[in-house]
Amino acid sequence: MKVIMVMFDSLNRHMLPTYGCDWTHAPNFQRLARRAATFDRSYVCSMPCMPARRDLHTGRPNFLHRSWGPLEPFDDSVPEMLQKHGIHTHLATDHYHYFEEGGCTYHTRYSTWEAFRGQEGDPWIGQVADEPAHDALGRNAAADRWHAQDRINRKHVALEHQQPQARTFRAGLDYIERNADQDNWFLQIETFDPHEPFFSSRKYKDLFARHYDEYRRKGGKHWDWPDYAPVNEPPELVEHMRYEYASLLAMCDAYLGEVLDAMDRHDLWEDTMLIVWTDHGFMLGEHDCWAKMWMGFYEEVAHTPFFIWDPRSPGCAGQRRQALVQPSIDLGPTLLEFFGIDRTPDMTGKVLRDAVASDAPVRDLAIFGIFGGHINATDGRYVYMRGPAGEANQPLHEHTLMPTHMRHTFSPDELRDNIELAEPFSFTKGCRTMKIATRYRLGKTKVDLSTRLFDLETDPTQQTPIDDPAVEQRLTEAMARVMAEADAPPEQYLRMGLEQPAAATKP
Repeated sequence: MKVIMVMFDSLNRHMLPTYGCDWTHAPNFQRLARRAATFDRSYVCSMPCMPARRDLHTGRPNFLHRSWGPLEPFDDSVPEMLQKHGIHTHLATDHYHYFEEGGCTYHTRYSTWEAFRGQEGDPWIGQVADEPAHDALGRNAAADRWHAQDRINRKHVALEHQQPQARTFRAGLDYIERNADQDNWFLQIETFDPHEPFFSSRKYKDLFARHYDEYRRKGGKHWDWPDYAPVNEPPELVEHMRYEYASLLAMCDAYLGEVLDAMDRHDLWEDTMLIVWTDHGFMLGEHDCWAKMWMGFYEEVAHTPFFIWDPRSPGCAGQRRQALVQPSIDLGPTLLEFFGIDRTPDMTGKVLRDAVASDAPVRDLAIFGIFGGHINATDGRYVYMRGPAGEANQPLHEHTLMPTHMRHTFSPDELRDNIELAEPFSFTKGCRTMKIATRYRLGKTKVDLSTRLFDLETDPTQQTPIDDPAVEQRLTEAMARVMAEADAPPEQYLRMGLEQPAAATKP
């Protein structure tokens, strides 16, 4: 048995024809939907990038205990577990956050791995002088080193075959060609795209030539990198950014098609599971928002596209599934079950075999969020964004033995007078973690942490929060129960004004 996982970053469900979009170009996602089960109620768990990947490795939520960081010494890594049971695991990726201090223990859990440079501001090409920004807007014109680095990198990936996504998929396809007749392997093809900036080749923009011709005719400047901020641009620029995203999405679709071609060519549908998913979506002007994380986790970010083909259930081809799933925590247990390996007691994610085969229910509630932000919950109809009980958003502690931010370790000032040792959690194998007092921070944009409740049945675009105390009480109690199952820190209940379930209270 074999598994191919194709993982995108910031892939928007609402921009795919398989989920109702009528103007983007993604024929291979439609082709995939004819061969696989398409999930209609797939949600994120931990946000954003590396928290979602820790979810994937460990089969349990990251965001209740800590923010962005590496795998912990006590974590069970699913790729590593597969490797120890004789399954060859391979990672092909251009996701450069794996190779910063905040992500440096993930790629080494695979049997083999390869990485491709150049996405976003990846500190790749060495050039002393900043690259000047000509005829550009916003972040594309920013003068700081990180944005200049992106401009430098782009000059070295001008041709499509040089670009990180193309090289990542080529590496994955080469792995398939070399190993198609072998058994017991897991391949993870993971691209940073269509994450911002939305850099794509001209041939994908030509799919939307009418827009680009008109944009250039009106003197439109180079702009494919939205800020994490409210929309302050005129409607024509918002429209342009959506076309930039759609162009990069078309590139993702083309390379997904090459994977489907390889499945056809080697008749892998007979014995190979195919998984296509993403860590989260992205706001493209909806709710007057760009990007993610600083606003509420609206459907555009939290409700994700998700496809699985399981060769043990050929009847799943072309079927829609309504089971409430969370790929980031469910895929680890699902992979272990596929290869006949027991999952660990610490994993709270669910095996999806029956959901794929017959749409069997998986859970009655999914919780999701970012460390220190809302704790969100959905039962598939309602979405509840619960904010902190007090304006101070306290108490809040990082529970970790790997104190890092995205690109650097915690500073001495963050650690000097703020650390105590916590009692072990159920999943830390007897280890006491650092308990580091902290405050929620997210760049320069003010974060709205007000509590909101939405009914997706009557308000699918979440325009108007509702006031329904009975629904809120039901979701609140269920949220506390699911938090207890994940052994959430006691202070999370205090921060959120929740009653800690008696069964979760430690002596």
